[in-house]
Amino acid sequence: MQYIWQGLNEAASIVFRGDVEVLDAAFRSVWISCFAVFLAAATGLPLGSWLARRSFFGKGIVVQLFRAAMAFPTVFIGLVCYAMLSRQGPLGGLEVLYSPWAIVAGEFILAFPIIVSLSHGAIGSLDTRVSETARMLGANGFQRWTTYLSEARIGVTLAVLSAFARCVTELGIAMMVGGNLKGRTRTLSTATALETSQGEFAKGLAMGMILLFIALTITLAAGFLSRERKS
Repeated sequence: MQYIWQGLNEAASIVFRGDVEVLDAAFRSVWISCFAVFLAAATGLPLGSWLARRSFFGKGIVVQLFRAAMAFPTVFIGLVCYAMLSRQGPLGGLEVLYSPWAIVAGEFILAFPIIVSLSHGAIGSLDTRVSETARMLGANGFQRWTTYLSEARIGVTLAVLSAFARCVTELGIAMMVGGNLKGRTRTLSTATALETSQGEFAKGLAMGMILLFIALTITLAAGFLSRERKS
């Protein structure tokens, strides 16, 4: 217990004095996850809305595939991205392996099915009168879509928050396609694993505390939105 308590004290000191390596990893984790989730939302929300409002043969299978993709292990996604981005892969010419953009690509794949599935559920559960009223008022396709997003804004926001929470805390993708390069691709999760394995327990704990704070903040925000949705 003394070892853990001492580690907590040192970790708190590292965080409060603004250690450069810790802040660098934190900033990189946040911007990479934000960018990946932004891309996933820009493409996933229209698809989720379309799936919720259209009927076609095989729709149930497509929806189930997206739901199954939500559970993909991050190491598997990292493996697929590595195969695609390596020099022998079809996208090797881009030369983005072991760069922040490789992590963005992997986290996009991670976030996309989450946003599609959860936004599909949120918009699909709307009262049918929302669509009928929009049509009666002469709204075009884009206006109806924005109406759906507005009416299901809490569910849509929860979808985006869930995707961000999954991305910012993941380890497998960042390690496999980022390479954990200091000052370039090192994120909070990979830095935590590295520092701990090197015996720097306090520094690893400091990064873990920041990661935990981010995750708890997102969880509290999601919980608040869930209560508002029920009320």
